[in-house]
Amino acid sequence: MINACVVGLGKRGFDLLKCVLLKNKDLNIVAVCDVYEDRIEKALEQVKEAGQNAKGFTDYKEALKTENLNAVYVFTDWASHTDIAIHAMKKGIAVASEVGCEYSLENCYELVRVQEETSTPYMLVENCCWGESELLITSMARKNLFGTIVHCSGSYSHDLRNEVAYGHETRHYRFDNYQRRCCDNYPTHDLGPIAKLLDINRGNRILTVSSFASKAAGLEEYIKDREDATEEMKNTTFNQGDIITTVLTCQNGETILLRLDTTLPRSYGRDFTVRGTKGMYTQDPNLIFFDGDEENIDTVQFLKDNIDNAAKYKEHLPDFWKNVTPEAREAGHDGMDWFAYKAFSDALIKGDEMTIDVYDAATWMAVSVLSEISISQGGAPQAMPDFTKGKWIKRPSKDVCKL
Repeated sequence: MINACVVGLGKRGFDLLKCVLLKNKDLNIVAVCDVYEDRIEKALEQVKEAGQNAKGFTDYKEALKTENLNAVYVFTDWASHTDIAIHAMKKGIAVASEVGCEYSLENCYELVRVQEETSTPYMLVENCCWGESELLITSMARKNLFGTIVHCSGSYSHDLRNEVAYGHETRHYRFDNYQRRCCDNYPTHDLGPIAKLLDINRGNRILTVSSFASKAAGLEEYIKDREDATEEMKNTTFNQGDIITTVLTCQNGETILLRLDTTLPRSYGRDFTVRGTKGMYTQDPNLIFFDGDEENIDTVQFLKDNIDNAAKYKEHLPDFWKNVTPEAREAGHDGMDWFAYKAFSDALIKGDEMTIDVYDAATWMAVSVLSEISISQGGAPQAMPDFTKGKWIKRPSKDVCKL
């Protein structure tokens, strides 16, 4: 049994506590922590309803002193993820960290240094790495069905104007980030599955990061049209460009295209796309195409006839997706949350290597830091550090397809 502490009880943290962690029979929630008392009380009530008993804290350092603590789940704001993870690892407490961005390469280096020094288990819980379509295509790529992979792309496309604009009213940290920074501030949803497919840090690595920002107009126009906007909102100039485009180059010759798109009206999407010498996949509209499948591939009719044809290839899904239960799907994000957090608890119990380790975390989050520098230099390429110190050359693939 894992005795766990949950730090960070905003919407994401509370949802994961309620829908995922408290339903995992391998977990015993013994402590919850947040800087706001009302969130703590709400979480303690939920823990009690689940038949468990936890203590509440406003200081994570005090929470991590809880007796017989095995693991901490970090669901706080982006800026505090690394500090909490480092403190926990120094105490020998395993870390499951939610995703986000980083603010300095020094933080990335320190995260790696402390994990190597302590050997404390650490995992970045990027749920999109367990997405159904992402794993279907990864499995097919592993079987060489798309041939040699040449290019991948993805996006975090999510209309967050309300969440960002009203951040100070709802106690959400994105307001300050969008006011003061301009970068790909949320790269891991799109990069994570691609990095796993391309074996980044395991026989391949990211070499350079180049980023470009559009003007910032979406938030200010959104606020201007809101009758309930505060004076602070109306008087704020946001630095974050509406569209951030980032190009990554890889050691093995592939290119990766990422897009952050969160402050203009649009539908949600991740745009996961894989291009190979024998075929391709695009998440929107969930279409697989193999070389030679159709002569008239450039016609509108071909697109109409093949929308969602990826469903025909479900035999390539990992077994856990073939046997997904309604409970897993309902746990969050159509099952991704359940599988991602189960991967952490299973690895911790078995003593296995974490699927998304500290090298992945440092590399993926460093994209934010390097994109900010690149944008400030007109898109100039920035060198991605090798956080593995050369170990990437011989590290074996760690396949998310197996759970």
